[in-house]
Amino acid sequence: MNQERILSPTEYLSTDLKFNLLYPRPIRSLAQRHWTPLRIARWAAEFLGTEPGSKILDIGSGVGKFCLAGSLCAPAVNFYGVEQREYLIDHALAAQETLGVDNVHFIHGNFTQLNFSQYDHFYFFNSFYENLDDYERIDETISYSEGLYEYYARHLYNGLRSMPKGTKIASYHTLWHEIPGEYRMVESLENGALNFWIKK
Repeated sequence: MNQERILSPTEYLSTDLKFNLLYPRPIRSLAQRHWTPLRIARWAAEFLGTEPGSKILDIGSGVGKFCLAGSLCAPAVNFYGVEQREYLIDHALAAQETLGVDNVHFIHGNFTQLNFSQYDHFYFFNSFYENLDDYERIDETISYSEGLYEYYARHLYNGLRSMPKGTKIASYHTLWHEIPGEYRMVESLENGALNFWIKK
C-alpha cells in the first residue's frame, strides 16, 4: 500500500500538497493552474452549503477536488460534479473511494445536457476559459474555439437566470458578464478572484 492510501480524510484536507497525493503525479502537476485550492473550496462550501440536503453543482469539476473537499467541509449537503473528460472522472472516483465520502456524485458529460433546476446552488471555476487561451490547457482531447466559449457562457447565463430567488453562486476566476444581473454579490475574497452571489 502506497503513501497516498494511508492518510486520513482529515490529513488529506490539511494542505493542498497532501490533498493532491490523492491523484497520480501527472494530475498533480496540473493542480496549481486547474484545480481549486483547498482554502477556496472551504470558503465556497461554507457559503453554498448552509441548507442540509441541498444539491451543489460544480460545472467543469475536473478531478473533483472542489466536490471532495467541499463534501468533507459540508457533510450535510450533496455535491455534484459534471466533467466532459472521462479520465478525469475516473481520477475523481478513485479519490472519492480513498476518502470514503458518499455525498459526492460525478457525472460524465457536458453541462449543457443538465437541467439546472435539479440543483440548488452552483460553483464555477471558469472552465470555459480554455477556449480563449491555449496556454497550459489540460489536454487536447476536446474541441476548443471562441464560438464554444460564447456558447457555454450564454448557456450558463441563461441556466442561472432561470433559477429561483435565493439561488447561490460561488464563482472563482470568472468573468462577471457570465453572472446574470439578478444576482447580487454579497462577498468578495482573494482580491476579487472569489465572489459569492445570491439571486434576489
